[in-house]
Amino acid sequence: MRTGVWLVGGRGSVAVTTIVGAAGLRAGLAEPTGCVTELPQLRSSALPALADLVFGGHDQVSTPLLKRADELAEAGVLPARLVAALQPDLAAVESELRPAPRGHTQAATAAQTAADLADFRDRHGLARVIVVNLSSTEAAAVPHPAHTDADALAAALDGEGEVLPPSSLYAYAAFAAGCPYVDFTPSTGARLPALHELALRAGVPYGGHDGKTGETLVKSVLAPMFAQRNLAVRSWSGTNLLGGGDGANLARPDANAAKAASKQRVLAETLGYQPEGHTRIEYVADLGDFKAAWDLVTFRGFLGTPMRLEFTWHGCDSALAAPLVLDLARITAAAHAAGRSGPLPELAFFFKDPIGTVGHDLSGQFEVLRAFVAGLA
Repeated sequence: MRTGVWLVGGRGSVAVTTIVGAAGLRAGLAEPTGCVTELPQLRSSALPALADLVFGGHDQVSTPLLKRADELAEAGVLPARLVAALQPDLAAVESELRPAPRGHTQAATAAQTAADLADFRDRHGLARVIVVNLSSTEAAAVPHPAHTDADALAAALDGEGEVLPPSSLYAYAAFAAGCPYVDFTPSTGARLPALHELALRAGVPYGGHDGKTGETLVKSVLAPMFAQRNLAVRSWSGTNLLGGGDGANLARPDANAAKAASKQRVLAETLGYQPEGHTRIEYVADLGDFKAAWDLVTFRGFLGTPMRLEFTWHGCDSALAAPLVLDLARITAAAHAAGRSGPLPELAFFFKDPIGTVGHDLSGQFEVLRAFVAGLA
């Protein structure tokens, strides 16, 4: 089942790591460490093989893919020997990366985007194309009357001004082209009533939001522990330091606020209350594609005894995120082949702020995912 994976932000660190990783797996030069779909519990004939994934994408920048891969190798994100061995594979993907469309209206931009997706699917004889948003985090969407109705949205996009933020415009174009859509960012994406309606009309699934790769991954394990042991969390504060393009983008207050809200939501929804404290995100350019997080949790036990827990997380966002992108593309493709349309709450395992009401307990999310993948077969 040859499946296209169209990466929005196709020259960014996560996208390049995903592309190099998939090529390395296909060539037998890498191990599928971090790929959840390669666990025995999730292997399924319903999923397209890693070797059947074909990559393309859009980006606003034009830095050659090989140069970006070399930069990531120099930064210690990718093995240099792997990048050197995969130059022909990277050259093939380079030819499938397009400049981000810009029309005179948002309707024209969406039409150009949908045309690129359809052309990619037809030229490669693909069963389907999964659009995955890996672009920079946006500010929260400005409300618009057309967000609630698909027909009103189509009419509004033909006018002047920005009706949809970029992530939502990509979802609109994906649905117009009959493509499933996955948002790995905390941006609005398909989370608008009008876009939900369009996904159902097109018969395509969508999933998101905000890939769970670091501090929030740990929160989703620890928070259920406190809740299930009936321990009262009094405060939970975290400081996140990160570099790279994502860090630079999150230096903007509007994008920072959207990301912080996504990271903090897991606590209130798991504990049933919001403890004191905040999540801070700071840009440290020297960290590059690596990130660090420090969390302090204060809690009370029997008879009000005060206690505390601290943890520090050091990780490489691209290396943590890339295998999940491969997982999401494969599972979403299988869901589409099985006739699913609309939101996929079963993908909550992968996200900080998931669609639906699966809950934030990581082990519970994994069991929902396992049953879902088994059912697709």
